[in-house]
Amino acid sequence: MTAYRFEPNCLPVLTGSLPMNDHSKAAKMVKKFTPEIPSWVQLPVYKNEGMIAQFVQGLPGLRIEKETPFVDTETDSFEQEILQFYEEYIGVSEGTIDLYDTRFILKHDTASGFFELIDTMDRSAPWPVAVKGQITGPITFSLGVKIKNGKPIFYDEQLRDVAVKLLALKARWQVKKLSKFGCPVIIFFDEPGLAGFGSSELISISREEILACLDEMIEAVHAEGGLAGIHVCANTDWSLILDSSVNIANFDAFAFFDRFILYPDQIKRFIVSGGILAWGIVPTLNAEDIEKETTDSLFAGLEQKIQKTEDIGIDRQTILRQSLITPSCGAGSLSLDLTEKVLKLTRGVSDRLGNN
Repeated sequence: MTAYRFEPNCLPVLTGSLPMNDHSKAAKMVKKFTPEIPSWVQLPVYKNEGMIAQFVQGLPGLRIEKETPFVDTETDSFEQEILQFYEEYIGVSEGTIDLYDTRFILKHDTASGFFELIDTMDRSAPWPVAVKGQITGPITFSLGVKIKNGKPIFYDEQLRDVAVKLLALKARWQVKKLSKFGCPVIIFFDEPGLAGFGSSELISISREEILACLDEMIEAVHAEGGLAGIHVCANTDWSLILDSSVNIANFDAFAFFDRFILYPDQIKRFIVSGGILAWGIVPTLNAEDIEKETTDSLFAGLEQKIQKTEDIGIDRQTILRQSLITPSCGAGSLSLDLTEKVLKLTRGVSDRLGNN
C-alpha cells in the first residue's frame, strides 16, 4: 500500500504526553488546539502509560517485578514463547492470521488515549486533515527493557529482532485502526535514546544497527499506508534520521537548531525527496523559557531558522509546505498552566506562519 502524499503547510501537532489524569479532558484539549491533526495522548501519571510499559506486552519471556518489566530467558518456557512469537508474526505477515486477533494490538488498560481519540473522532465532523499515533522507538525501547541479568535486550540479537517486530506490528495496527477516517495517518517513533548516539554510553552500537531497526519499523508503517515520523527531543546525529526512510523528522528547533543545521546536504536531500520537518519550536523542558516566550518571539526566532534553511538551497515555500509546528517535547512533566501555554504558543506560531 502506498502512503499518502502529505503537505502539512505548517499545521500544529502535539508530541506525546500531558500532565492530566482524565483521558476525556486530554482529548478535548488536543481537539481545541490541534483539530486539524489530532493525536492520542499518554498520561504519565498512570505508570502503565510509561514509554516502556505501554508497548511491552507481548514480548516473549516478559516478567514484571515491582512494576518493572524484564525478560527472563532462563525459564523452561522461553524457547517456546519465542517460537510462538515468530509463528504469530509470520502469520500476520503472510495474511493467514488477522492482525486484530494477535498480541500486536494496543489495549485500553495501557493505551486509553488511543481509544479516546477514536471515540472523539467518531463523534466529530468534519474529519481532520491527518491523524497522529505514536509508539516508543526501537532503540529507546530495546535499551530500556532488560534481560534478568540487567543487560539491555538490544545487545541480544534475537531479542532485539523480536522487540523491533513487536513494535513494528503495533505501529502497523495503529495505522490500520486510524485509516478508517480516510485521511493520512502519521505514526511518530519517540526516540530519546538516540540522543546518546555517538557518546561513550552507546559506543558499541553501530549506525547500521540503528538504521536497520528504524527502517524495519518504518517499512511496517508504510506497508499499511501510513507516514512515519521520528521524534528526538535533544541533539543526535541527525544524519541517522535524515538518511533513513522516515517521512517526518521532529527536532527541538528551540534549543538545538544550530546542531540540526550542521547536516545541510542531508536536510536538502530529505526535503527534496518530500520529507517533512516538524519544528519543535515551543520550549517544554525549562519553565523559565515557557514563561518568557511569546508567539511573537518564537515566530521571529523561527523565521531566522527558516532563512538559514533557505540558505542551504531550499525554496521558502517548499519549506513551509513541508513543515509541521510542534512543542519541543512532551509536556507530561509540566504544570497544567504551563502546558496550556505551550499548546497556545504552538497554535499561535502555526497560525502566524500560515498567514505569511
